Amino acid sequence: MEQRTDTLHSPGQARSSHHGNRHGRSEDARQAVLKAADDLLTAKGFAGVTIEGIAAAAGVAKQTVYRWWSSKTEVLLDAFLEDAAEELTPADHGDLACDLRAHLRHLARFLTKSDAGAVFKALIGHAQHDPAFAATLRAHYLDEQRRRDRLPLERAIERGELPAGLDTTAAVDQLVGPIYHRILVTGDAVNDAFVDGIVDGFLIQHRLIQHRQDPA
Repeated sequence: MEQRTDTLHSPGQARSSHHGNRHGRSEDARQAVLKAADDLLTAKGFAGVTIEGIAAAAGVAKQTVYRWWSSKTEVLLDAFLEDAAEELTPADHGDLACDLRAHLRHLARFLTKSDAGAVFKALIGHAQHDPAFAATLRAHYLDEQRRRDRLPLERAIERGELPAGLDTTAAVDQLVGPIYHRILVTGDAVNDAFVDGIVDGFLIQHRLIQHRQDPA
């Protein structure tokens, strides 16, 4: 979102802050609310976020928040969805290895080093206790993100790098699953070396690179 500056950008991407009135006062207020929700969650944790606090931090009336959202969870989800749509669409480098390394490294940084990543973890935690919200999160983020995650694979199929019959859904699970597992379950580091190992394993499996043997 243009007013929010806490998200990460891939190399070569730039997004200027929105200072004008392009969308009018209502959009300005909406963006202020979304940024306030992100900031409060980072500062106070999920339990410390309230509609009243969001409104105060955004400089709007509480009724303004309720005009668009019925709960703090809905505000946080919208904030996260906008960030994910902007940040997590894979670039096309014309080569599967480059596409996967760039996308998975950026996904890992987005989920571990941005305010949006903190929001995501809070939403996942809330979803464990709210089946209806869990279904909403799956429909609005997980399903859409899986579509974005499939893009490098679909482009590689079109270029002939991968077979036409590849199960891209299973392949996405193989590629991004270890990243989410470390972030949400084990808490182990998700650095570039870890991500590159995932990508290399996938490329070796599909005979796009040879197995690298350690020197004796």
